[in-house]
Amino acid sequence: MTYEKHLKNTFKNKAMSIIKHPYFGFVIISLLMLLLQILRFAGVEVPITVLRGFGRTMIYIIIGLGFSILLGYGGLASLGTAGFVGSGAYFLAYFTVDQGLSIFMIILITIIFAIVLGTIIGFISLRIEGMYLAIITLAISQIINEVFKNWTQVTNGDDGILVDNNLVLFNEFIQFDHNTIFIIIVILLFFIMAITFNIMKSPTGRALLAMRNSSSAAQAMGISIFKFRLLAFIISTVYALFAGVLYGSYFRIVTPTDWTLNFSLLILAAVIVGGSRSIYGIVLGTFLIFGLDLVVLQNRNNFGGFFVENPGITIMFNGLLIVLVIMFYKGGLIRLVNTTYHKLKKLFAKYYNKWRVYRYGTDTE
Repeated sequence: MTYEKHLKNTFKNKAMSIIKHPYFGFVIISLLMLLLQILRFAGVEVPITVLRGFGRTMIYIIIGLGFSILLGYGGLASLGTAGFVGSGAYFLAYFTVDQGLSIFMIILITIIFAIVLGTIIGFISLRIEGMYLAIITLAISQIINEVFKNWTQVTNGDDGILVDNNLVLFNEFIQFDHNTIFIIIVILLFFIMAITFNIMKSPTGRALLAMRNSSSAAQAMGISIFKFRLLAFIISTVYALFAGVLYGSYFRIVTPTDWTLNFSLLILAAVIVGGSRSIYGIVLGTFLIFGLDLVVLQNRNNFGGFFVENPGITIMFNGLLIVLVIMFYKGGLIRLVNTTYHKLKKLFAKYYNKWRVYRYGTDTE
């Protein structure tokens, strides 16, 4: 083997090891999001609606990742997502505007509240399952939303709370503009995808899958249903409330009308459409349900404003997409993507080997 060929094989092996690394895809997704800000800093005209749409979609991806642990791995239904996300947003608004607390203290308070709330719902899930559990979580979400509406001294009712861009950091007020917070969201999204991947591949993820497939079999293997149900709800709730904090810091206004049953159903749809047990499926489903509408369809410069003037079209599209996925791809669209990728890979390998036989008389390197 010549030295040049040895270098080529070494480079190829290193490149393949990087590409096959589990985090490689997460890096690509993060870099694509950062590219929008880089283009904007470089003077390229990126519509503010597009930037806000991607920012909102990334926050919703974080919510979907937590929901995938609950539904995709734990097999537990919940319709309380909206109330949980709204709680995180209101925590940020209230403790920043009225109390002047540090953002780190607010996150700590939010996580503690999420653990308490997730534990309560987890205890409830020990006695109630299926659609009844979903109804219970919906009731809790509606109670939280009504508190938002009626506790006007704290939440300002339907008018909502404006969040100043001066957030407390290390006991000092520091101004965070939308561009800075967008970059922070991208970085946090990468770490949360990595954390979620490790949870899915860990003994915890395998225990949740066993519990989802059969509670009796899981118990027979020594898996504590009590422990892992609590854990699934706690993880999902922490993700939701943390996403609410990011939402409040990015959009600077928090109103109760944002956290309705419709939002919970759309998050559920995004997880089911993309694939409830795949991180890339969550990203794909969230973009199709939320991002496509926010970034493309509802941009007045696109399609002559047709979708802006006829918002019902996007609802019909989402409904049709859900029906098709449930009928033909129960594992989500990520299964279709993976199947298509493997078929194209085999097809490419087939014709590449034929070309090598034609060119060199052999199909080996």
